[in-house]
Amino acid sequence: MKKIAIIFAGGSGARMGAGIPKQFIEVNGKPIIIHTLDIFEDHSEIDEIYVACKEDCIKQLEKYCRRFLITKLRAIVPGGATGQDSIYNALCAAKKDNDDAIVLIHDGVRPYITKDVISANIESVEKFGSAITCTALYETPVVSHDGYSIDEVPDRSKYFTAQAPQSFRLNDVLAAHEQTRKVNPNYTGIVDTCNLMKSLGIDVKLVAGPRGNIKVTTPEDIYTFRALIEYRESVQTFGFTRKEVTEKLK
Repeated sequence: MKKIAIIFAGGSGARMGAGIPKQFIEVNGKPIIIHTLDIFEDHSEIDEIYVACKEDCIKQLEKYCRRFLITKLRAIVPGGATGQDSIYNALCAAKKDNDDAIVLIHDGVRPYITKDVISANIESVEKFGSAITCTALYETPVVSHDGYSIDEVPDRSKYFTAQAPQSFRLNDVLAAHEQTRKVNPNYTGIVDTCNLMKSLGIDVKLVAGPRGNIKVTTPEDIYTFRALIEYRESVQTFGFTRKEVTEKLK
């Protein structure tokens, strides 16, 4: 069974305050979306990549993909009115060329996902039919009904943050979209694919992900991503971090 990455990249960059879509902002010489695509391009188990983005950005993204040798790209399709519309369009494009497959649905501005997490997602779908990448919640969660007073402090140990990839069999997740679109065509209240599947009563499984799997949304996230790249490069080059290199040279 093929393994396919479905990447949605429809952000406008409004919260970033940038004059270009946030996925096209360059970090260390490459657009953020290319950092993301590179990880799936280089993963030995990923066979194909489909991307959904704003229609007026398709030609620019095609140029970037040629420039940075994203050879597994099969199609770039126009995004929709919502993130779920965009994902649906990409799933439909993948379905045209595949009877079924394992699909890993990932945000184009989560450029620091690891190969191990991709592999864990694939393994979970093979065993259970689903995988939702999550990290444990390290801060203390609180509930406030009015936005001023804290009404409840839940047990942190039971809470996780859902991230991406969120992975399923192609036919299963496409059927869930089509069922939802019949009664909720605007995906009202649906924030991601995990939410979509759970709204239909479908069981989904958790896969542990790294804290570095950030979504680049604000200027502060750019600095965090640059630091993560530096950390990774230090580990790959020296086997330890820059701080440890400095300590060893003292």
